[in-house]
Amino acid sequence: MSSNHLLIESDKEHETLDRSSASNFFSGSLSTPSSRQSSPRMEPSRFLKKMKRKGEKAWYKRKRVKSLVGVIGLICFFFVVNWFMLVRLQYHGRKTNAFVNSSSVSVKKELKKFGKGKRSQYGVYGRMLALAAHALAEGQNKREPKDLWREPVVPASAWMPCADQRNWEPSGGNNGYILVTANGGMNQQRVAICNAVVLARLLNATLVVPKFMYSSVWRDVSQFSDIYQEEHFINYLTPDIRMVKELPNKLQSLDLEAIGSVVTDVDIPKESKPSFYLKNIIPILLRNGVVHLLGFGNRLAFDPIPFQLQRLRCRCNFHALQFAPKIQETGALLLRRLRKHEGHSGPLDHYLVGPYADSIMKEKRGQSAKASRYLAIHLRFEIDMVAHSLCEFGGGEEERQELEKYREIHFPALAHLKKTTKLPSPAEIRSEGLCPLTPEEAVLMLAALGFNRKTHVFVAGAQIYGGTRRLGALNSLYPYLVTKENLLSATELEPFKNFSSQLAALDFIGCTAANAFAMTDSGSQLSSLVSGYRIYYGGGKMPTIRPNKRRLAAIFVKNSTIEWKVFEQRVRKAVRQTKHIQSRSKGRSVYRYPRCKECMCPTD
Repeated sequence: MSSNHLLIESDKEHETLDRSSASNFFSGSLSTPSSRQSSPRMEPSRFLKKMKRKGEKAWYKRKRVKSLVGVIGLICFFFVVNWFMLVRLQYHGRKTNAFVNSSSVSVKKELKKFGKGKRSQYGVYGRMLALAAHALAEGQNKREPKDLWREPVVPASAWMPCADQRNWEPSGGNNGYILVTANGGMNQQRVAICNAVVLARLLNATLVVPKFMYSSVWRDVSQFSDIYQEEHFINYLTPDIRMVKELPNKLQSLDLEAIGSVVTDVDIPKESKPSFYLKNIIPILLRNGVVHLLGFGNRLAFDPIPFQLQRLRCRCNFHALQFAPKIQETGALLLRRLRKHEGHSGPLDHYLVGPYADSIMKEKRGQSAKASRYLAIHLRFEIDMVAHSLCEFGGGEEERQELEKYREIHFPALAHLKKTTKLPSPAEIRSEGLCPLTPEEAVLMLAALGFNRKTHVFVAGAQIYGGTRRLGALNSLYPYLVTKENLLSATELEPFKNFSSQLAALDFIGCTAANAFAMTDSGSQLSSLVSGYRIYYGGGKMPTIRPNKRRLAAIFVKNSTIEWKVFEQRVRKAVRQTKHIQSRSKGRSVYRYPRCKECMCPTD
């Protein structure tokens, strides 16, 4: 690992008092020298000349003292006025918002907080965070760059949703039943559901409403109806596939494993083509009447796939899957509190919270206060992502041992591979842009892009690796920062306690409805699904910030020497290039890039 990746001594911000002007006032003798007694024998002319000189010196000294008193008085007056104005500003800040202290004293504290050297909780980024704090303090009243809150509207609005259009007859589902048990969290399960729907149509099979596998990572026993509206899902897709809630009784009694009807994700290559299923799964269906796809997830390719099957995939994701009423109701409450003064619903609210979107309007109707727009950011920095990435995040040997133990338990295949195969070093992985952004890197990116201290920030995610300590930089630089746990009371969150997938659904709603959304890991399923949803229903008005992590890694590695202005320019250039509007390229996810004729139709 290069020396740039080591923990370094952060530059400390020092404030020095310039005493040169004060020393000018007080240098030299200000006291009158003792006068000698004049000689009575001194000649009158000499005596008169001496007395004249003494009078001139006395006058000069009196004038000098008066000037000094005047200057000191002016300085005192200046400090009194400055103190008065500072008190007024502090009072106004406390009155308008309890979370923000805009006084110069608080800014100095932030600078000192970030400049504590190697032992700083901010690791190698102490210096950069101090520079960011200073830049935000200086520019907190400046206007943000216009493109932060908008997409290139004309090309972005050139596509409209059309995945709800059908051009085929319903499937009879005559070849048998497909049971699917999806693994992972809510977002992985969502992808698995849509793939299962497409597979049922491809194989002319009847789909049993998918079930969810219990995960030692997520520890959530939620099933389909706990997260989605089951009746709507079945009814909406009836013109496409045949679906039932349970297997027929005669099939429930079968030992599916004994008859060879259980197929695991190990048996199915990742992103398999339709031909794989036609060759390997159809025979099992015809022989046994049922097949159980256990651990089914990202096991269906995006290309090549027939046009109508791809459209069915989009139809399932964007139309058939609607959150359960209790999630929609709490999601509407979350959006209402995020927006504060907004008197109307957002463009995506109806698709996210259904009939509860009206409650957002009713409670705020009649208020003329300016709408509070907010930025949502998804920190995919939970321990499972951190451990699986094989990256290092500044925690030294203690961090390495902790992550290795986690891999042994939850990712044994990866742990074994790490021991038996020479893998790229953490530094090499980072240089390729394969490490998730840390909270410190995320906040530096936001500050460099131009989001000021007054920006309302909603942070989505589960338990951040390192706990609330890792959120310190975000909290310090962006005091209007909230999470769903801040905005919802313990009573309101109680129905979702210990159900990580249902909590993830609330994060999905908060991120998707945001005025701007920033992802920190392009490989995250939540970020992919959220950005795709914003494209599909956003009408070209819902910007998403997608960092080029490879380019950002090359910028962050210079954290000990780079100047803030240069850092700003390079980060903005790296992110701006990802905002180009283009249609989905071959092999890319339709959930994340729905601008393709299968999902969306060109307006021209």
